[in-house]
Amino acid sequence: MSEVLRESKNWSLQAGPVAQKMAQKTALVVYAHQSPASFNAAARDVAVEALKDQGFKVFVSDLYAMNFKATATADDIKGDLKNPELFRYNEETSVAWKEGRLSDDITEEQNKVKQAELVIFQFPLYWFSMPAIMKGWIDRVLTSGFAYTLERMYENGLLKGKKAMLSITTGGMESMYMPDGLNGDINVLLWPIQSGVLHFCGFEVLAPQIFWCPAHCPAPVRTAMLDGWRERLSGLMAEKHLSFAPLEKFDLSFQGGFKLRSEVKEKCASLSHGLSTGHHLGKPLPPHNQTKAQ
Repeated sequence: MSEVLRESKNWSLQAGPVAQKMAQKTALVVYAHQSPASFNAAARDVAVEALKDQGFKVFVSDLYAMNFKATATADDIKGDLKNPELFRYNEETSVAWKEGRLSDDITEEQNKVKQAELVIFQFPLYWFSMPAIMKGWIDRVLTSGFAYTLERMYENGLLKGKKAMLSITTGGMESMYMPDGLNGDINVLLWPIQSGVLHFCGFEVLAPQIFWCPAHCPAPVRTAMLDGWRERLSGLMAEKHLSFAPLEKFDLSFQGGFKLRSEVKEKCASLSHGLSTGHHLGKPLPPHNQTKAQ
């Protein structure tokens, strides 16, 4: 038997288990809550269990337990800076990513994201946004060159083909986050995260899982919430993702100001609602734009 045939035979004998291992689905849960007895921890555990039952390999980044550094500083870069006189985090980390000089904690998280087909962000809504430690993960892990470039963003972002979603708890009841509610439309609150972070990096963004006011709900209601989450997880990967205005609708040039093309704006004139929560064009926001797949 020739060396080529021998190597080919040896490879084919190994391909079965190797291919099976490579084909295993992988998910990442990025989790931010201080207490292991919290509802957020229970929601995290349901996700991990349900995904493992479906054959997923599941990574969990427990940010508080990891004491994950929230501040984006020059310490995130190994070796010399490109421009130490005027430190620009975005530029320096982009170069460091290309050269393999990012700090070990960032590299470890990026490796998890690389492997994951699905990323779930589990956290309580703090001040209409995410906890600082979660924002630090976003700032430090989703670096230029790894998650996006100026040429590769939104539906062409570098994390294209992966799914991501928010799983969050609120302090207020659902009615408080309605368009006429005290806290304002939840769609407006979620737009910066879902469009400005996840969609910007290329993720297919699944509708958020929102647990309304679990801290003030009786135990049976909290149990029902978790049961509903478990049921949703069973079909999560088949869900349709949220829709956003595609890049083709915009004039992506400095001359055009990166604004909607004139012919698109003309067509939108007859619409009763804007294109999206962010691209509302002075019209009423499209209902449930950031909370339900259309």
